[in-house]
Amino acid sequence: MTHLSVNLNRVALLRNSRPLDIPSVVHAATLALEAGADGITLHPRPDQRHVRPADVRDIAALLRRWPAAEYNLEGNPLHQLMEHVVAVRPNQCTFVPDAADAATSDHGWDLERDGERLRPLIAQAHDCGARVSLFLDPVPGAMAHARALGADRVELYTEPYARAHGGPQQAEYLGRYRVAAEAALRAGLEVNAGHDLNLRNLADFLRAVPGVREVSIGHALIGDALEFGLGQTVRMYQAEIRRAYAKDAA
Repeated sequence: MTHLSVNLNRVALLRNSRPLDIPSVVHAATLALEAGADGITLHPRPDQRHVRPADVRDIAALLRRWPAAEYNLEGNPLHQLMEHVVAVRPNQCTFVPDAADAATSDHGWDLERDGERLRPLIAQAHDCGARVSLFLDPVPGAMAHARALGADRVELYTEPYARAHGGPQQAEYLGRYRVAAEAALRAGLEVNAGHDLNLRNLADFLRAVPGVREVSIGHALIGDALEFGLGQTVRMYQAEIRRAYAKDAA
């Protein structure tokens, strides 16, 4: 069954708009875990517009009380991510090629250009006890390269699928992701997915794309939580994951 990791950057973004710890990132993480989230994702950026270094440490401390839950730190290892990795030793690092001023992640790594810069950072993360996932576009030819660099997983960048969902190109895009996931599995990688997955498109993606071990969802999930509450929203996303695996799923 695919695991759900809840990204709490949007909670931190709202918190940062006032000089108070409201809403609390730690409390949000606790509510998500109590509702059945399999892990917590944070994406610390150099400008600290979302989570801050203190959040990274506080969530690490919280998760020591939840040994079954995974801690996923994502970000650009060519910036400041590795400082956090060394400090808190997460279960997983997701390396994302964000520019320092990027509004959000909007493309995967160009491994032909950046692969050799990533290789020693992948090794450093392994030395810290972390699994490494590389954020990639659904390009089958990149998967063997990712494995050769030492990556354990790839995270498929799913915004193009999310934009196509419900339209005439949905099947075409799902086919692209299915082929990319199959290439990753053949290369000996495990598969994660994330970016703009939501309650409407998640089950369709998981039914079509094989071997997805984890989805990391933040923006849509926190948006849904404004309507349903965070705990109920986590349960709804987990229900969509179960629906995708139901034997009688359409």
